[in-house]
Amino acid sequence: MYGGVHFHSGDPSPTHPPPRQLPGDVRGFVNRVKELDSLDRLLADESVRAALVVICGTAGVGKTALALRWAHAVRQHFPDGQLYANLRGYDPGQPSRPEQVLDRFLRALGIPSSAIPADPEDREALYRSRIADRRVLVVLDNAATVRQVRPLLPGTSSCLVIVTSRTMLSGLVSRDGGRRLTLRMLSEGDAVTLLHEVTTGYRADDDPAELVELARLCARLPLALRIAAERAASRPFMPLAELIQDLRDESALWDALTTDDGEEADAVRTVFAWSYRALNTSAALLFRLLGLHPGPDFSAPAAATLAGLPMSAVRQPLDALVRAHLLEQSAPGRYQLHDLLRAYAVDQVRHLESDQSRRAALGRVLSWYLHTCDAALGRSLPFYRTVPLDPPADVTPLSFDTAVEADAWFTAEQDNLVAATHAAVDAELPQVAWQLAVLLRSVFMHRNAFDAWFATARTGLAAARSLQDRRAEAEALESLGKAHFQARQLAEAEEHHRAALAIRREIGDEHGTAVSINALGLLALRHRRLADALTWFGESLDIFTERGDRRWRALLLSNLAETRYELGDLADAVTLLRQALAVQHDIDDRGQEGNSLFFLSMVLRELGRIEDARAAIEAALTIAESGSPVWLAHWLVEYARVLRGLSRPAEALEAVHRAATIQRRLGDRSREAMALDGAGEAYRELGQPDQAIAFHVRAAAVHRQLGDDWQLALTLDHLAAALTTAGRPEEAPRWWGEAIERLAGFPDPRAMELRHRIESDLGGTAD
Repeated sequence: MYGGVHFHSGDPSPTHPPPRQLPGDVRGFVNRVKELDSLDRLLADESVRAALVVICGTAGVGKTALALRWAHAVRQHFPDGQLYANLRGYDPGQPSRPEQVLDRFLRALGIPSSAIPADPEDREALYRSRIADRRVLVVLDNAATVRQVRPLLPGTSSCLVIVTSRTMLSGLVSRDGGRRLTLRMLSEGDAVTLLHEVTTGYRADDDPAELVELARLCARLPLALRIAAERAASRPFMPLAELIQDLRDESALWDALTTDDGEEADAVRTVFAWSYRALNTSAALLFRLLGLHPGPDFSAPAAATLAGLPMSAVRQPLDALVRAHLLEQSAPGRYQLHDLLRAYAVDQVRHLESDQSRRAALGRVLSWYLHTCDAALGRSLPFYRTVPLDPPADVTPLSFDTAVEADAWFTAEQDNLVAATHAAVDAELPQVAWQLAVLLRSVFMHRNAFDAWFATARTGLAAARSLQDRRAEAEALESLGKAHFQARQLAEAEEHHRAALAIRREIGDEHGTAVSINALGLLALRHRRLADALTWFGESLDIFTERGDRRWRALLLSNLAETRYELGDLADAVTLLRQALAVQHDIDDRGQEGNSLFFLSMVLRELGRIEDARAAIEAALTIAESGSPVWLAHWLVEYARVLRGLSRPAEALEAVHRAATIQRRLGDRSREAMALDGAGEAYRELGQPDQAIAFHVRAAAVHRQLGDDWQLALTLDHLAAALTTAGRPEEAPRWWGEAIERLAGFPDPRAMELRHRIESDLGGTAD
């Protein structure tokens, strides 16, 4: 018995390292002994043990610092990882939505973007399933509402969730069983200790009474105390009395930033203003301009672009802001603002910069994101740059040496790129908005990043329509069509592609017309309307041939060949594929060359040219090994068919096992089911029909759930054959009968041939 391969239905990525997302511990943390002891008891004492803790308190009181100090202290109890998200509930910009956070958490837990469901409820279910029975620590910082938090709660008590908020979040306590810890202002002694901690080594012999007064002016709030202490430390020879007087005077100069009331809010804003006015000119300018940045964090080059400075000139003001505790360095080369400080920066830039200056700064950074996105796309996906841009006027976009670097930039900047698309509309820069959205189409297409894709595509469509730019509108409609197609929402996909086609025909856009026609051909192929697919692909091919577009002509030849294969016209399919491959190899279109080799293997195998098929599929796999796991997983299933044709079923089983493992990680359930079905065929040839039955049943369940009648019919045929081989022929007619019913909707020769053969097999079982 062959037993070298084991398929698992559980963890899709068992080798993925546990996430370690906690930000660094806070420097200058003092006391909070009582609060830390209370939190420790929640882990140690079974009678009070909680899986959810809510730390609440006023702005700047140190909720995040306490949460992170405790999280670092107890993380060894959570070996399966630590997740962190700033929910930005009080940020002047948009708060984080639960589905966005779930996307980031799932990717951190080893789920690739392509495997993350578009539906928020499905996303929650996958998240809870992924961490069920694991010990994971989840820190949800700066929550504004229960609605932000509840979708992020695990469904198991083995995990611990720490939430920080300025509000009580009573629903999490009453309904979700959370324990609340209300954080008060530091005691006078602890506040003075914090001042000492930060200034030690810089100042000596400060009057204790003056330190008490400074703490009082800071309302004994840690955020304000750290900023004040840093300013005192940076002026070691300035008497503390003078600094205190400056701070007293400042209270009469600042303007209210938020709708918060009370002494604490007044004290925090006064300290901000006091520290801000002490900055040098370049640091102060940079600080207030950072209030214009559209995303949650930013890189040094983005900051330089906002300020209109070269990189060499932005380092010093960035360092000055970090030293003054007005800016946090969240990762090497990346920075973020506390929400209170961001609000203050927004207020300052509105009051101190002219409308023209603000528009210029925002326009620069949005242009920088647009052109850097274009440069990254040119390096990582050169055949997908479809929007010609004018050269950047006053910004220097990043350049990338490798596709890996470009890909890493897209990963780091995804949230900022989505925010930049929305900000361009708000800033009345609709051309930037639609161009950025269309560029991002190609990025999100290769990541199945549906949330970001749909959001930017719809924003781009609105921007294009506001300009009454019909060409841009068609590009945006095409993006939405492709997003719906990949999300298996075929009716919506067809609606958008037809709308794009109508516009492109109307304005005489021949290239765009041919692209839209090809998209409708792919839809027809997906629905197995093969005659329609031939018509669409043929029309698109004629246009690209007349235009002399070699790349698209080759792609259409390959699409036509696939259709001819499905129709059983194998000789025509070989001819078309040979023509496509010659061009694809010549222009180095590796992905499409591999796809054509994959189809060529299928055709040659059916023609009985098994060694030629093996050469073709092995050449495709060589491309895939250094390219995309999406290609590799799909093409391995054909490799397994070739291996079975060579009477090597054990190796075929290895191939489909690898394919199924990758597809599970990628989240393509349809193609995973095809691999499982292939495993069933390999097991049957290995003389293990019971194993074969189990795999065919699993594959059939997925195809039935996805509504894929064609693949379901193929799998049911294999299942019936395995049952017959296993000595259970009385069970086969049920599945062959359903297969015939499923095939009734397909009038093409291949479907008719399969139906006739099954009817013949059914007749044999009846005898």
